[in-house]
Amino acid sequence: MNFLPRTLLWRSFLLISLLMVISATAWFQILRNYERAPRARQLAQMVASVVNLTRTALVTAKPDMRRELLAELSEREGIRVYPADPADKLVLSPDVPFVHMVHAQIRQRLGAGTRFASGIGEQRGFFISFHIDDDEYWVMLPRERIERPFPWQWLGWTMLALFLSLIGAWLIVSRINRPLKSLAAAAADIGRGKTPAPLPESGPIEIETLARSFNQMSRDLARLDSDRALILAGVSHDLRTPLSRLRLSTEMSASDEALKQGMIADIAEMDSIIGQFLDFARAQSEEPLEPTDIAALAREAVEHQLRLGHALRANIGPVPEKPLHRMGIKRMISNLVDNAIAYAGEDVCIATRSEGGKLILEVLDRGPGIPPLEAERLKQPFTRLEQARSGKGGSGLGLAIVDRIARHHGGSLELLSREGGGLIARVSLPLQQATSQSRG
Repeated sequence: MNFLPRTLLWRSFLLISLLMVISATAWFQILRNYERAPRARQLAQMVASVVNLTRTALVTAKPDMRRELLAELSEREGIRVYPADPADKLVLSPDVPFVHMVHAQIRQRLGAGTRFASGIGEQRGFFISFHIDDDEYWVMLPRERIERPFPWQWLGWTMLALFLSLIGAWLIVSRINRPLKSLAAAAADIGRGKTPAPLPESGPIEIETLARSFNQMSRDLARLDSDRALILAGVSHDLRTPLSRLRLSTEMSASDEALKQGMIADIAEMDSIIGQFLDFARAQSEEPLEPTDIAALAREAVEHQLRLGHALRANIGPVPEKPLHRMGIKRMISNLVDNAIAYAGEDVCIATRSEGGKLILEVLDRGPGIPPLEAERLKQPFTRLEQARSGKGGSGLGLAIVDRIARHHGGSLELLSREGGGLIARVSLPLQQATSQSRG
């Protein structure tokens, strides 16, 4: 079934077209079979009448008038009479059911000994034998009086009707397919984390009900996202206030310095985790699109890490500006760099380039890497690798945030093994695809 088209529009159109062609062919065969027997009877009756009249005319005509009679029959009616000769080279009649039916009908009228031929020597026509006393003769009728010409005119009208029917089928199927195509595009937008425009709630009752249910689902999802972001924002606010007090109290206490620094680090990690929760829940649509130079943002990230004392290498090539959510892209770059430094130490490199109509951002490290079979799983929220990159803090949201921001901009995140060991975190964004307003 791989030869069939993949779209519903073409499959429906081809199915309707096939059914129409089968229906037209079936009706043609039914009509052909239905009128075959009456046409055979009519033709046999005409032939038998011609033979009987010719035989009677020859029998009753004066001997000196027979030649004139035969000449007049040939001139006026195209009917010729030949005496039969055993040495005649006969051309047999076509072996088709309709011809057999005509022969059987003629023999019922003229006798079982009637012979037929499609030609004698070089002469071609419809030959029927008859007897006058003991002598046998052939009556030849012109083939055009026996054979029915192919109905080219009717075939033309049939093809025109079929063509118009196919156009109608195309219009009908396309009207059905258009709302389904819009529904598929809207569902794909939801899968990428966007909020699509409401679908038109019109058309057949089934399509209208489907569009109304989909619009309600989209509104419910948007409301759930909004509620989630509001709850997380409230929780973060309520948690960060006591965390700030704990950190201040810890820094002012006279306890053991190592214990104090450990507590301060734990509080800072808790604050970072809360920040990641907020980043994951934050609605991207709240931030406007603006021309953004990812290469410039990558250089800012390098400078920031250098100020913190991390030896971050850079291979930043020029890339065109693109309308993006600037703060979302900054969070994406920061998460990738922080993740690489956390697991690989100082051997981290950030690179940008344009390639194949896409904007490429890569963060490369020499850490333990990620098994290829685990790459997709680690893009899910609250997921961490328990073996190669375990033992580090965090909430398991870093790569999920990066993947969500990339998909929101129409791109993708790939986690690839690096030659010589380590990981390549590659974000690809299309250069030509504009980003629409969306949720989360």
